[in-house]
Amino acid sequence: MTNIYTDKEKIVQWLENKGISKNAFYEKTGLSKGFLDKGASLGVDKLKVIVDNYPDFNPMWLLYDDEKLPNGLVHEPFQVYRSRTDVDRDSQQIPLYDLHASAGLVELFQHTGSNVPVESLKIPNLPKCDGAVYVTGDSMYPLLKSGDIVIYKEIQDIRNNIYWGEMYLISIDLEGEEYISVKYIQKSELSNEHVKLVSQNSHHQPKDLLISKIRALALIKASIRINSMG
Repeated sequence: MTNIYTDKEKIVQWLENKGISKNAFYEKTGLSKGFLDKGASLGVDKLKVIVDNYPDFNPMWLLYDDEKLPNGLVHEPFQVYRSRTDVDRDSQQIPLYDLHASAGLVELFQHTGSNVPVESLKIPNLPKCDGAVYVTGDSMYPLLKSGDIVIYKEIQDIRNNIYWGEMYLISIDLEGEEYISVKYIQKSELSNEHVKLVSQNSHHQPKDLLISKIRALALIKASIRINSMG
């Protein structure tokens, strides 16, 4: 059975692995002595103090409930893609879904209750997000690679709420089948009824698509990468 550890207990474990005493930690951060031993809540302000004083401490480790990450996995700093109108939340629980276990993006966005998250991500200082999924394919490489996680905000009014040039999680009707990908969406030169899908990977050519072919759409707000160390 997996043990559940608090954020503070994980920080204590990290300090022990680094050979840093609690007294040295308190002296460097200015946090009160006994802070790590009292209560389970960490607080965004305290986390910022820790990261400012220990840049090699990756807060992404706190997303996971088990004692330590699976063997050989290391988090890279996550990327946030902000809009000018974004309002950050101190903390939120973001459900992580496995698209392979669902009937697709359209069903996922219907929130029928049939799609159960495989994990819940706890990330501070992000605008409101609706969920997260694993990336497949290489169309956005090297910005995103297969196995990365993207965190998204669902778009309800697809025709009127596209922000040109932003990155989206998109479901396309491809001859009756659902094709899911991550793309930049730009204005099309063909007509107002089309959009242009653009990849980060130069081996994938831009493609014009009828807006009516978009079955579901979500704005990418952040991404997380997990690298295997062997």
